[in-house]
Amino acid sequence: MRFTCEKALLQAAISTTSRAVSPKSSIPALEGILVEAGSQLRLTGYNLETGIRAVVPADVAEEGTLVLSARLFGEIIRKLPDDMVSFRSENYMVHIQCGMSQFHILGTDPEEFPELPSVDHQNALTISQAKLKAMIGQTLFAVSDNESRPIHTGSLFEVEGESLTVVSVDGYRLALRNEAIAEKEGADSFSFVVPGAALSEVEKICLDVDEPAVITLGARHVMFQVGPTMLVSRRLEGEFLAYRQAIPRNNTIHVTGDAKALLASIDRVSLIISDKLKSPLRCVFDHNVLKISTKTAIGDAYDECPLDGDGGGLEIGFNNKYLMDALKAAPADRVRLELTSGVSPCVILPAEGEENFLYMVLPVRLKAGE
Repeated sequence: MRFTCEKALLQAAISTTSRAVSPKSSIPALEGILVEAGSQLRLTGYNLETGIRAVVPADVAEEGTLVLSARLFGEIIRKLPDDMVSFRSENYMVHIQCGMSQFHILGTDPEEFPELPSVDHQNALTISQAKLKAMIGQTLFAVSDNESRPIHTGSLFEVEGESLTVVSVDGYRLALRNEAIAEKEGADSFSFVVPGAALSEVEKICLDVDEPAVITLGARHVMFQVGPTMLVSRRLEGEFLAYRQAIPRNNTIHVTGDAKALLASIDRVSLIISDKLKSPLRCVFDHNVLKISTKTAIGDAYDECPLDGDGGGLEIGFNNKYLMDALKAAPADRVRLELTSGVSPCVILPAEGEENFLYMVLPVRLKAGE
């Protein structure tokens, strides 16, 4: 194998594919990156759950395939000077040269590297990278880490007509984002669940651009094609929460406020809450104001935030982190909070315009002394 390519491009591809490499595996090849030089240069990382393949612009003089330690290969390329990298291998001995720097390292047999699953083309959709990145980033925080319900350790992708809805739930909160898609192939409506770990990588691969990202659905796997990078992940199987029935929409109290002002108030009151000193926020929704207080062993805190609307003095408790996560993710300057009672969920929506996001946070029981 022999090729030359730019150090920056090679480094970026190694960095991306390394995220799907197993740090420790009973199959040594899985701790490496598969390097394939043919009509194009391809790098692949795969941990049997998620696989990432990047195509790198390179001048390939001689074709070949081998596996290199992801950690060592990555460190070598990262520390080389910014110049063209010359790469050649004979049998499994690899010679890397860039400027005056030279390395000789040993590769391994590519036969030991498992093949990426092929995704049989059942359904597909196209959406801009910027939209996909935002939708994942604004729902991923609500993915469950509880392995007793594996289906909820991923996000539900639901395609209906010309729109895509992404939903995450963890038993205490729900996050939902909706956007129009550019195009689709296959059934008019279909849905699938992608593991949170794979979506975290897709979010990193996507750029804030209008360039397309193509999602292809197979029987057991799903493939994301983002520019020159492809990610393949297994699908999660099981019955996802019937989220539409779980969201109360006949709430009697509607108040609106500035998302950043609400976040700042909660953040200030949360200063006396820590992992060791847990305490719920006591929220009182009054006429045009939200009164927030909390009390822990080290003291108490109180703050007020202006709102538009009358909460009728409703008192309700919330986990401060869950409320802050939802407000941080909300892609709107002003939000509407819908509530009914001290034991029913709080629904957060855009104050005006299209309802392209919805967050639901379950309340926490307040004790008399808190």
